[in-house]
Amino acid sequence: MATSSTSSRAYPRERSLWLFVLPSALVVLGVQLYPVAYAVWLSFFDYHVGQPQAQFVGLENYIALLGQGRVWASLRTTVILVACSLAIEFVLGLLLALGLYKLTRGARIFSTLIFVPYLITPVVAALFLRWIFAARWGLADAVIASFDVFPPDWLGSPIWAFVTIITADVWQFTPFVMLILYAGLQGIDESLLEAGRIDGASGARLVWHIILPALRPQILFVLAIRLMDSFRTFDSIYVLTGGGPGTATETLTMYTYAMAFKQLDLGRASTLGVLTMLIVTGLTLMIISLMYRREKGAF
Repeated sequence: MATSSTSSRAYPRERSLWLFVLPSALVVLGVQLYPVAYAVWLSFFDYHVGQPQAQFVGLENYIALLGQGRVWASLRTTVILVACSLAIEFVLGLLLALGLYKLTRGARIFSTLIFVPYLITPVVAALFLRWIFAARWGLADAVIASFDVFPPDWLGSPIWAFVTIITADVWQFTPFVMLILYAGLQGIDESLLEAGRIDGASGARLVWHIILPALRPQILFVLAIRLMDSFRTFDSIYVLTGGGPGTATETLTMYTYAMAFKQLDLGRASTLGVLTMLIVTGLTLMIISLMYRREKGAF
């Protein structure tokens, strides 16, 4: 009887706790879920800004976009930028995290200094880098020219524009990767490392067989977060190259912006946004499956 009375008193209390969750749930619904649902709904309509009424076209927008060469070109550009940026950021972040882990003094100060670029607003960081890579009078050209070497056209050449965008992304977001992996290193049981050393593992073998498997949750988290962020990168590309020269650095987000705010085609812009969301979701699930596959030796 006492147990039943206690549980009956607990249920109203638990129900009352939902009242505290309600404001946050309403914010999530209003700020995140509703825009996504509206974009999905709008993707099935032919709708331009100024058009009196949207016309239902079903899957026509999806079929038309999947048949556009510009969509596939922007997807290829996006994949290349994301793959290069993510690979470099992970390698550099891991090396920096391992270096900080080995430091006995000044690790906190050094990590704070490295983390500063991540705190800068992406637009401000892109403007700063645009000044550095400006043709003929930028800081990079001035340094290279001092060695009697003719500098490249950083933002006017398709290849060097790629390099500049990747450099901007790596410079700003490698500290985030480093911080997450460094936090994971702090939680590794020291006895595992000591057992590996006793078994003869050192250097790269210790990292590959002990440290990386122990950091699997942190690696999964940082790869998933950076994958999603990299796919939706817009501000730095917009400031540095504007998708140019031509469409050489036009990503899916840049093409979505051009379609929505230049061509004023909100229906197909929403469709491209939904396709981007599906691609990112699929890649994220692929990372999860690769990292947690049940085969022997996850790495």
